[in-house]
Amino acid sequence: MQPRLWLLVAALLAALRDSSALVQTPASLTAQTNRTVMLSCEAKTPPTNSRIYWLRQRLAPSANSHYEFLAFWDLTKGTVYGKEVEQERLTVLRDSSRYTLSLQSVKPSDSGVYFCMTVGNPDLTFGKGTQLSVVDVLPTTPQPTKKTTLKKKVLRCPNLVTRKGPSCALLIVGPLVAVVLVLLVSLGVAIHLHCLQRRARLRLLKHLRLYPLEKFSR
Repeated sequence: MQPRLWLLVAALLAALRDSSALVQTPASLTAQTNRTVMLSCEAKTPPTNSRIYWLRQRLAPSANSHYEFLAFWDLTKGTVYGKEVEQERLTVLRDSSRYTLSLQSVKPSDSGVYFCMTVGNPDLTFGKGTQLSVVDVLPTTPQPTKKTTLKKKVLRCPNLVTRKGPSCALLIVGPLVAVVLVLLVSLGVAIHLHCLQRRARLRLLKHLRLYPLEKFSR
């Protein structure tokens, strides 16, 4: 029965159309090596034969890609496996209308798109698939880098208005005023001395003029 099922899936693959009757979650999943992965398929309408098949597509959809039959769940037999399937790592579980594919100890070769499917009369109904990527190291979310802002150096000129102490103008004008005062005092003293000398000369001349006259009169 399994080879016939595989031939049926391969023959009707071209008629595959997305359907909301089977809802698969999650849409994509990235798992680390040796972890356990759970893929869910919920049947919105009960399948006619109470069977949910699980298929895997390793390559991206193309003319060379194909589907591998993994397993299906049967009401009386439980999990029925396909050929060359590692049964110890794969299990199909049922909970009401939800069918779960459990993959244990996953490895990179398990990567691919997993589809759940029901077989009707005459159509096949597929879920939209779950993209599984198995990696050795999970990618880390990059943290936003903080931009380092350089502090600008501000050159501040001294405020002449609020500056304490004597300003440059006072320092320059002060000595000039002192020099002028000294010069004025010196000039005053010189003028006073010149006046005194002139008076002394006039007295001396007056005295010399009077002295010969007194001597002649005697």
